[in-house]
Amino acid sequence: MDDKAILNRISELVDEEHRLRSTAQAHESGTEDEGDRLRTLEESLDQCWDLLRRRRAARETHGDPDAQGERPRPAVERYLQ
Repeated sequence: MDDKAILNRISELVDEEHRLRSTAQAHESGTEDEGDRLRTLEESLDQCWDLLRRRRAARETHGDPDAQGERPRPAVERYLQ
């Protein structure tokens, strides 16, 4: 996956996240399924941003950005923000 594909995926995930949040706000509460989907979206976004950052770092240090793979969700979620 190249940077453009990652950015497109991020955009898709953000759009879906905004739709879900708007729906939840309009109804003043979300369903449990919506809450689960939002958590999954947030985790997927974290993974995409992590991959994009590592690809850019590899490029800046003359490494191979294509050698970077997506890290598992638990690994990405343990990062300090």
